[in-house]
Amino acid sequence: MQPELLELALKNGRYAWEAYEFTLAALTHAQRMFGKESPAEGEPASLEHHVTGRELLEGACDLGRREFGLMAPVVFQVWGIRRTDDFGEMVFHLIDAGVLFKTESDRREDFQGVFELEAVLTDGYHIPADGGDNPRSVR
Repeated sequence: MQPELLELALKNGRYAWEAYEFTLAALTHAQRMFGKESPAEGEPASLEHHVTGRELLEGACDLGRREFGLMAPVVFQVWGIRRTDDFGEMVFHLIDAGVLFKTESDRREDFQGVFELEAVLTDGYHIPADGGDNPRSVR
């Protein structure tokens, strides 16, 4: 656990420290998903590594489904995450704390009402019959 995440959770009181930790993991996951990997250690971040609010949300849902399966909505709710807006709030808390940086075009509104979080986490969820560990969507 990163101490600054616990401090953020205690300061803001709305989200568990695990929610902040997950948001950072979701950012890295989204960067991989969209081919925008983080720069190597010591290299400055650039716009080529930046993901949009929607991309971060898609990464968060994909990672949530992979890590928690059909329990993802429950885990998110325990952490205080109920809507896409909650990820935006946490991102801006992380920005305010100096953990993340934003571009001039990044806004909280980028996360507001983007989609129904629980539906994206559960609709079309398929548990592989072959025992594989990667759930997939059935469309």
